[in-house]
Amino acid sequence: MLKRIAFVLLLLALEPGLATAGDTAAAQKSKDFGGQPWVVDIEKLTVKNPYFRSTSWTGTNLQMTVMSIQPGGEIGLERHEKNDQFIRVEQGRARVVMGKDKDRMTFDKKVSADWAIFIPAGYWHNITNIGDRPLKVYAIYAPPEHPPGTLHKTFEESEAAHGH
Repeated sequence: MLKRIAFVLLLLALEPGLATAGDTAAAQKSKDFGGQPWVVDIEKLTVKNPYFRSTSWTGTNLQMTVMSIQPGGEIGLERHEKNDQFIRVEQGRARVVMGKDKDRMTFDKKVSADWAIFIPAGYWHNITNIGDRPLKVYAIYAPPEHPPGTLHKTFEESEAAHGH
């Protein structure tokens, strides 16, 4: 059911008359299909993604990225002032913390495959991989958070790009 809800959210942001994107995994790993209609097997795209963050579709009001977080790794404590965020876990186990204050995480839950995480704009949050294999998630930002085509191969590369 959650997969259908997430897919419907993505479809609502797209224009009518969807076209099928190329089926090559290489193109999906590095190409941002934003600005054009697109359909995708989001579970397959997410699970096969080897990179920390790969932006797959960036529109005017919405963006979708896929992420692979290594065991013990994390997304990193962050806050998006103007962005609501939806994250779905496709594979793995994670700890999710959130709070209005950076030093006070009032929300603390464990999640696994098929769980959805809703992060309101302005909330500090972090997601840590507590499993023994890569955590595979996709994230939908509204409005977009990253430049179209963003590709961070590692957490460290992402942190450097954000000036952390």
